Amino acid sequence: MTLDPALRDDFPGLAGGWHYLDSGATAQKPQAVIDAATHAMGRDYATVHRGVYARSANMTLAYEEARRKVAAFIGGCEDEIVFTRGATEAINLVAQTWGLANLKAGDRILLSVLEHHSNIVPWQLLAERTGVAIDVCPLTTDGRIDLDAAETMLTPAHKLVALAHVSNVLGSVLDAPRAAALAHGVGAKLLLDGCQAVPRLPVDVAALDCDFYVFSAHKLYGPTGIGALWARSAILAEMPPWQGGGAMIDRVSFERTTYAPPPQRFEAGTPAIVEAIALGAAVDYVTAIGVAAIHAHETALVAELRAALRSRNDVTLFGPEDSAGIVSFALDGVHPHDLGTILDEEGVAIRAGHHCAQPLMDHLGVPATARASFGLYSNSSDIAALLRGIERTRRIFG
Repeated sequence: MTLDPALRDDFPGLAGGWHYLDSGATAQKPQAVIDAATHAMGRDYATVHRGVYARSANMTLAYEEARRKVAAFIGGCEDEIVFTRGATEAINLVAQTWGLANLKAGDRILLSVLEHHSNIVPWQLLAERTGVAIDVCPLTTDGRIDLDAAETMLTPAHKLVALAHVSNVLGSVLDAPRAAALAHGVGAKLLLDGCQAVPRLPVDVAALDCDFYVFSAHKLYGPTGIGALWARSAILAEMPPWQGGGAMIDRVSFERTTYAPPPQRFEAGTPAIVEAIALGAAVDYVTAIGVAAIHAHETALVAELRAALRSRNDVTLFGPEDSAGIVSFALDGVHPHDLGTILDEEGVAIRAGHHCAQPLMDHLGVPATARASFGLYSNSSDIAALLRGIERTRRIFG
């Protein structure tokens, strides 16, 4: 399935024929999101939750409506959505609240080889404070998290399994319901990093049966500086606050402070009002197109690019054939940074590096990869431009 090519015109950042293939890092923004942010910062601006005047009340309604939109988009309830600065902060929040309250020396956490650093380092910091041990699940030969291996590794000592729903390097898609069944089978909770999944796969946290789900807005065609943590309401209710300040309290005295219920308990201070409203606009935009349609569009582009690269004898492809919107590769004898620089001269933007996944690079036996990642605005002309740039690079390097 191919999306309407006219959708590309919704994205002013693509004007001039730029071939943007770095949506896995951050997506371009449609005009509807830009307009929502502009109006929220300008003609509609006021604070939320505290003002008794009409514009503040209206802004509060818009802010909380954004929460409802995000909840509906992933199949959750609005009181289960905590706005954060992004997925990184959301994972740190879970580690420093639920983790500190529930994990101790002798407990174990299971991660995988392909995790982004933001789903590794917070757990290492927690391990330093609590003595919890971290285990690492291997990958299958085609770059998927090996759930057969996970099944043999998991024990009642494991209290948390934290995995990427879609790999930011390989595009491999986790069988999340099976991961949930394995985790719950030993009494562990499951956290899913949904940064790469939410923009390109239909997500229903109830069907996935996870306990925590995190993602960032800027990969979902929304603004930077905001993301979301979804967690089961019963879990949120038991989690202590992470940061103290305004908005997260019930009653403050010097003798004792009581806290607001979730999600407000975890949103100390003046929130990212403009960003939340713009995120709501991004959800509206993507919902109108349909995530399933976006996924089908990106699947066709992945198949087209992988077939073209596979036809070359100087390219190594990484990850499974059915990767979701992401193709990582290496050009023999050319460092990915050099390839990326030459492609930039050709008006093509890719990501080159370790992609905040250095343990995965070690596993692959390379210092870095070149990564082309698609968005709903991508099309075959982007692939053609990438291939022309690769051919020019080969002529330069011989």
